[in-house]
Amino acid sequence: MAVRKKYAQVGLGGRARFFYEAIASDYKDTSELVAFCDINQTRMDYANKVLKEEYNVAPVPTYSPDSFDEMIKNEKPDYVLVTSIDRTHHKYIVRAMELGCDVISEKPMTIDAEKAQYILDAIKRTGRDLRVTFNYRYAPHNTKIRELIMNGTIGDVFSVHFEWLLNTKHGADYFRRWHRDKRNSGGLLVHKSTHHFDLVNFWLGTQPKTVFAMGDLRFYGRENAENRGVTQFYNRAYGSKYAKDDPFALHLDQNETLKAMYLDAEKEDGYFRDQSVFGDGINIEDTMGVLVQYRDKAILTYSLNAYMPWEGYRIAFNGSKGRIQVSVVEQSYVNAGGDSELEGAVAKKSISVFPMFEEPYEVEVIEGKGGHGGGDPVLLNDIFGTPEPDPFNRAASHVDGAMSILTGIAANKAIATGLPVNIDDLVKF
Repeated sequence: MAVRKKYAQVGLGGRARFFYEAIASDYKDTSELVAFCDINQTRMDYANKVLKEEYNVAPVPTYSPDSFDEMIKNEKPDYVLVTSIDRTHHKYIVRAMELGCDVISEKPMTIDAEKAQYILDAIKRTGRDLRVTFNYRYAPHNTKIRELIMNGTIGDVFSVHFEWLLNTKHGADYFRRWHRDKRNSGGLLVHKSTHHFDLVNFWLGTQPKTVFAMGDLRFYGRENAENRGVTQFYNRAYGSKYAKDDPFALHLDQNETLKAMYLDAEKEDGYFRDQSVFGDGINIEDTMGVLVQYRDKAILTYSLNAYMPWEGYRIAFNGSKGRIQVSVVEQSYVNAGGDSELEGAVAKKSISVFPMFEEPYEVEVIEGKGGHGGGDPVLLNDIFGTPEPDPFNRAASHVDGAMSILTGIAANKAIATGLPVNIDDLVKF
């Protein structure tokens, strides 16, 4: 048997379970979890409880962030898995590299240009490897789009129109959590749109050059609710009589996992997972439009709205030999609040090709099982298993991670200044 790779995981919030459960089950022959690191002992204890009760895996040692160096020294991981709050990614990525580890980071790689430069400089300095987990690349329908464009189905792509809808279940969830503060998440144009901007880079095989954007908080937040005539407000759902009939409220005590990970853990760090989406302190946008020109001169028009009645996206590619139209409806979910296979699961989809001077046709795609349209299991095998050669190059490097967030970072800057932003002015590779 080959020597198993050792992994230490930093950040035990909602996305963490996706990785540590995979290591403990499907990839236990190739991978070994050796430590957890988090600010909250209750959440680490819960993760160890899951490992023991559901996978018969012995609890792993736990460390606080101020003992990160000690964890690396004691446990000697080959890789550090970074699934912490977005604004801390750069700290753990860089320090892990300095201590001799490679890194696998949840998206986004980081949240602003300064932190991105810090990571890029560390990669040059240490020679270590960083990989960003873009699971949407691996969804069969997204891979099929890449294949169609690679094969010249519509010739050279000149423009893309991309509309993403987040609904009142999933979209609202960003406004209950730490994501509502742009200092934590970079806003949705970084935290969420990193997926979408990465897909465009992946599909077209190019990189962004110039970005302009507009956006605002139009639906969520107390002021917007007041303008619609709302008079009953609360800070958090737990213990509030006003939250009982609010369809936007999240009731932690009614979900075993959310209760164990957050309600029972908040005594340690004061983090409230169930804040009102119509409260004060929200400084991210919920309505955004972005215009991007790429290095190959293709143009993207992009729209993101976080309060829609359905979840999914529509996209159109216009090329020298025709047009591709895509429509995907995803199932709704709340992070860590249910079956992980429902996260980004496809309810229905269609890919239509309109060749120039020929009859249009539908492209059939067989979806795999698992979250994000069947992409999650393929990604996990690519990380922890024994992947086969991939003609689509779906594994995302630090350059891919940087280029996806730089579109969002530039968009944030454009919103703040009212001016277009050149990507080359943000960081140096």
